[in-house]
Amino acid sequence: MIITITGDLGSGKSTVGKMLAKELELERYYIGQIRRDAAKKMGMTLEEYNKYGETHPETDIDVDNYQKKLGQEKDNFLIEGRTSWFLIPHSIKLYFEVDPREGAKRVFKELQGENVRNEVASVSSVEELMKIHKKRNDSDNYRYKKYYGKDCYDKKNFDFIIDTTNLTPQEALEKTLEYIKTKQS
Repeated sequence: MIITITGDLGSGKSTVGKMLAKELELERYYIGQIRRDAAKKMGMTLEEYNKYGETHPETDIDVDNYQKKLGQEKDNFLIEGRTSWFLIPHSIKLYFEVDPREGAKRVFKELQGENVRNEVASVSSVEELMKIHKKRNDSDNYRYKKYYGKDCYDKKNFDFIIDTTNLTPQEALEKTLEYIKTKQS
């Protein structure tokens, strides 16, 4: 079984993804971290790297080829990434959605601690982060439409959509597991 996860910023994809991988004893891959590390190596934030990627397709193509190869050569893993559902079409495709303000609140809270996300240089409010998230979504979708002709936010591409706005991570995990069990039967 291969599970792909994508969704809105701050929706709990990584939090629930980690829990889900542990619960199902699956290896977990996190494309966001690979991109953050690549950005850092180039002295950029993820936001800057994404913008750079709009004219430098190799920033997406390299990591996407990696995902595609995983899907062809491995089984029993979970992967989080914007294009994972498209690159690994035989996966169980999950989409996590959240109200944009709630998603920004969650990320803002996380950024108040040690900022290991390399997402933005600094951010002073939830409102500012909402604008940054909008730009990031626009950049992601621009690149994926340009390079693949795909809308990574079109929910008709997914098998299961869960709104986590009013759910705890545990509740989101339980609802997701319920769905996955129906796919295993």
